[in-house]
Amino acid sequence: MVERINKTTPSALTNSRLSDGFWQKRQELIWQKVLPYQWDVLNDRLEGVEPSGVIRNFRIAAGKETGHFYGRPFQDSDLYKWLEAVGYLLSQTENLTLEASADEAIELIANAQCADGYLDTLYIIERRPEQRWTNLRDDHELYCAGHLIEAAVAYFRATEKQLILDVARRLADHICKVLGPEMDQIHGYPGHEEIELALVKLYKLTGEKKYLHQASYFIEERGKKPLFFDQEAKARGDLPPYGPTMGKFTYTYNQSHLPVHAQTVAVGHAVRALYLYCGITDVAEELNDSSLRQVVKTLWDDVTGKKMYLTGAVGSSQFGEAFTIDYDLPNDTAYNETCASVALIMWAYRMLCVELDRQYADIMERALYNAVLGSMSFDGRRYFYANPLEIWPASCAARNDKQHIAAERKAWFTCACCPPNVARLLSSLPQYFYSFNDSVLCVHLYGNSKTTFITDGQRVTLSQTTEYPWDGRIHIDIDGEADFILALRLPSWCREYSLSLNQRPIDQVDDQNGYLLLSRRWHSGDCVELMLQMPIERVYPSPLLRSSAGKAAVQRGPLIYCVEEVDNGSCLSDIHLEDGSLIGECAPDFLGGIIKITAPGSRSMDIGGQLYLLKRPARKNVTLNLVPYYLWNNRGIGEMSVWILAT
Repeated sequence: MVERINKTTPSALTNSRLSDGFWQKRQELIWQKVLPYQWDVLNDRLEGVEPSGVIRNFRIAAGKETGHFYGRPFQDSDLYKWLEAVGYLLSQTENLTLEASADEAIELIANAQCADGYLDTLYIIERRPEQRWTNLRDDHELYCAGHLIEAAVAYFRATEKQLILDVARRLADHICKVLGPEMDQIHGYPGHEEIELALVKLYKLTGEKKYLHQASYFIEERGKKPLFFDQEAKARGDLPPYGPTMGKFTYTYNQSHLPVHAQTVAVGHAVRALYLYCGITDVAEELNDSSLRQVVKTLWDDVTGKKMYLTGAVGSSQFGEAFTIDYDLPNDTAYNETCASVALIMWAYRMLCVELDRQYADIMERALYNAVLGSMSFDGRRYFYANPLEIWPASCAARNDKQHIAAERKAWFTCACCPPNVARLLSSLPQYFYSFNDSVLCVHLYGNSKTTFITDGQRVTLSQTTEYPWDGRIHIDIDGEADFILALRLPSWCREYSLSLNQRPIDQVDDQNGYLLLSRRWHSGDCVELMLQMPIERVYPSPLLRSSAGKAAVQRGPLIYCVEEVDNGSCLSDIHLEDGSLIGECAPDFLGGIIKITAPGSRSMDIGGQLYLLKRPARKNVTLNLVPYYLWNNRGIGEMSVWILAT
């Protein structure tokens, strides 16, 4: 028996690469098209695209232009996320053009920074120095600082260029000086969490423990009585503080309603909540805090067991971009902000490194292939902010309660947090494929890739070759000689598999929480083949999931499928998924090559115009055509639905 594996270390980007295949094509799209496009947007160079104002804000703050701040209080973070994505790119390949643009941005950021380390263009341009840190609830100073720190860590690791790291450390040192538990400090915490996880990253890079302690302070101080946001609001004359008269802006909105240790249910703004949970997981691990570990485990079960869509999207309500109650998952008004799915993936990977359990990798994969990938157009130039599971475009245009649902992706947004967030996630994707410790290499995601690690002083390289997600056959080749455990995830959607080593079947294998464990002395030339059966299956909702009652969805492997008007005609609400075989068909020339699915269905023979009938309309048999959800709205505007009425 293999000894139980408790935790592993996140893989380093410098040790992992994607190779030709499904995900490398997406990465190349990010690097070749998306990042240059977003750089032009940030510089306001594109006609007909929503203005960004980000670079101009920094130029004004640096004294290179005159003018007023443009955009939302968190506008700076759009540049920081773009810069982080470039850092991940440069850790894997050379790109002199984007590196030059990034260095230009870093020089501008450094010039905008104040002498004491403070950096936030809104306050530098529009506010007096004494107004800094007076509205932590609303003004995103700490949120922007967190994204700057993340960008600095990524860029420094890739290039070893010191300037951006120096900027980040000066800002972090300033934060540690101004906010904290001492009498002469502000006893506050961020309204929009993010700084917590960023400070832990900075601690891991520099070894400076005050950054870890500052992250811990923000977490432990949150929600204590008297509530800081009450005191802060009164001090600046902003009355009343949070309460019923403030609509969505209640204490639950930013998870400050209770101390973190007392929080058992995910509430409020979904992105804020999930960034907080990432930070709690990080701090719990670094400080070996078992009580915090239990907090995030309880919250994980709540989010993924009661508040998550089939696509891995979360945050069902447009009002507050928020979680609501258990099983409240409407399809046609689903908010499902793209950033929330990015944050869920970040959290899932953290949980996975703490506890080797496939449930975390399964959710990570589900959100990645469906919610996140579906938010960006096939050409990488247009984006969804909200990601519904059903759309009737005419209704969205006519109804105020669906105004947040776009019938087609947009080139940019006034609130543009999502596009650069997708860019940084997909640029950093290799780190999510693997984790390891001294004697265990874990494979969490499948796709053409390579990783290198050191075990017992020996250098070992593992390479994956596969057509995943279209085919479940995965070849794993070993280069190196060492004793270690290879842990392969067996996805929960796969109930039949085969495993072989050097072309000899393995009939019995140890497993732990959904991971197949192969322990041996490995040699160069060893080849493992894992064959995952990918049946096309109907998925049915819980009886508690009212919005999808009487319906079914279709999945194949990690992919959720949908019906679109372009393939099936209008009035998708009328079609039924009938009993019978679901058939997959390879379509190599369709949107990059996919597996299409056809299914037996039926629909009314005559829709007619009469509003109510005393007799059920006659029906006819039809063939339903389904495509992966992530590809919807790449062939024009039309209806779409994941859930289909089922017999």
